Amino acid sequence: MPRIFKKTFKNPNLYVMVAADALMVAAALIFAFLLRYDGHLSGKTPRLFTMMVPVYVAVKLVVFYFFGLYRGMWRYTGLRDFKNIVGAVALSSLVLAAYLMFLYRFEGFSRSVIAIDFVLTFILVGGIRLGVRMVLNRDSGGVFQGFAGRNRDAGFRRIMVIGAGNAGEKAVRDMLDNRSMKMRPVGFLDDDRGKWGKSIHGVRVLGGADSIMKHLDLFDETVIAMPSATGEQIRRVVSLCYETGKRYLIMPGLGEMLNGGGVSVKAVRKVRYEDLLGRDVIRLDAELIRKTYRGKRIMVTGAGGSIGRELVRQVAAQHPGALGLLDSSEYNLFRVEMNIRQQFEFIPVSSYLVNIRDEKSLARALMDYKPEVIFHAAALKHVPMQEMNPWEAVLTNVQGTRNLISAARGIAPERFVLVSTDKAVRPSSVMGATKRVAEMLVECAGDGTSSRFVSVRFGNVLGSSGSVIPLFMEQIKSRLPITVTHPDITRYFMSVSEAGQLILQAGAMGEGGELFILDMGKPVRIADMARDLVRLNGFEPGKDVSIRFIGLRPGEKLHEELITEGEGIVCTRHDKIRVIRGRHCNYTAVNGYIDELINTAKTYDIKLIKQKLKEIVPEYVPGGAGHNRA
Repeated sequence: MPRIFKKTFKNPNLYVMVAADALMVAAALIFAFLLRYDGHLSGKTPRLFTMMVPVYVAVKLVVFYFFGLYRGMWRYTGLRDFKNIVGAVALSSLVLAAYLMFLYRFEGFSRSVIAIDFVLTFILVGGIRLGVRMVLNRDSGGVFQGFAGRNRDAGFRRIMVIGAGNAGEKAVRDMLDNRSMKMRPVGFLDDDRGKWGKSIHGVRVLGGADSIMKHLDLFDETVIAMPSATGEQIRRVVSLCYETGKRYLIMPGLGEMLNGGGVSVKAVRKVRYEDLLGRDVIRLDAELIRKTYRGKRIMVTGAGGSIGRELVRQVAAQHPGALGLLDSSEYNLFRVEMNIRQQFEFIPVSSYLVNIRDEKSLARALMDYKPEVIFHAAALKHVPMQEMNPWEAVLTNVQGTRNLISAARGIAPERFVLVSTDKAVRPSSVMGATKRVAEMLVECAGDGTSSRFVSVRFGNVLGSSGSVIPLFMEQIKSRLPITVTHPDITRYFMSVSEAGQLILQAGAMGEGGELFILDMGKPVRIADMARDLVRLNGFEPGKDVSIRFIGLRPGEKLHEELITEGEGIVCTRHDKIRVIRGRHCNYTAVNGYIDELINTAKTYDIKLIKQKLKEIVPEYVPGGAGHNRA
């Protein structure tokens, strides 16, 4: 017997539920006969009635079981359960009608009894479940809210819900059904005028979001339940909530809820900056991704970094055959390995504490693991730091990438995906120039091999190590001035989850030699971001926390770009990904330039290193602080 059936039959509540349904089914048939014959049974009808009761009960209970009516908990009966009851009652009634037709030709048994019995069975079987829910949830205030005293809710937080759509309805239902959450919904606010004055689970829609100040006495906190709203809509609502001076939380966006298990008020959290960005939900080609990664041996370099960790998590969700984690940080490698082993126990995990600059150790790791897919996320990325130490950038971002490509060509993986940056476009920094050289290496790496080498280029990732948001948050926490380099400086941003998804998608689409460009949306003014973060932390910009402009740093641009004019970018079948097709190049020739660059890096001469980078990347403007100032 399958395990699920054994578990079901061991549940003592099953027998109580079956007994209750048996009584309801028998009662439905009795009342159906009495209603049809006005309470008087004559002729063959009483005998046939007596014979049919056990048959009716047995058939209906069996059908009920296979419709899953005994798998759920009656205290949580909902619309889906009632749909199952309708289906189960309808099918069992058809089976019994066929039985009566073939055995008795309906002699002594009126066809209308079957119809009446159908209605009564649904009412009684559904009614007993609804009754159990009402009794067991009587303390929640949900069903009994209209006539339960408010004194029951002493100590509860009064919640105003903004958004009377599906997410708002689910949030209120959770609050009413889970008294332990200590949350009592007192009203909805929604900009849809057609909903004003109406009620959802006994909670009224009081007006639009703009009217929140009129209802200050009603609530203690606000929950924003608008998962599909745009960034501008969320920004407006957050501004209104901020004006109330009361705590406000948000249900996460659709993408986050899909990754995290669905809609629930338990998922509410503080508003984050990514909520204000309002990035669209990523639509992935699930079939292509599954075919590309499922069952494969996949390695991620820089696995302990911000993007590396997210790639590891998202790759693991595709059920690879094995995961190889490679990083030079012992602590970061340990942390990501433990997380994956806890969340995905069924996936074999191998960890390699290796610096990609160490050619022999790297080659040994790849020969040992033999990955079929490689995601290369290991890199140095702090712009000012690399301006002062350009040899480190060359040895890691260029030599390290070449070491990895060389080792990969020796084992011929199916795919190799380089994680690049928008700073590689018309670079003004050493970091950007070295990443552009890495792109050139990858573009030529497929020469003479069957492996598909591709690059993926995108902008800043929210909250990643070294990004501005953690720095700003530390400054706000310490009530220090927020340091912004320039009033007009802008950057492209996306969430780390979005970046991981699109890297997987682009990697699966690559045929070899392409440079994929991710759609970053509109650039964000950093000064505006700083003000938003101050408000999200409950302070007033310029009053509680000031913003100080310190000037552009070495190698820093005013505005980043994703493509260089004339690169020949074209669309792909995915609306968030564009591509620059690979140009013919000679891997051996490119390696000759790289040898010269590495030898120059070992002189530790900043000026010479930048000159050599410019020879390889002509569009590089060394030390271009303020480059692209227009």
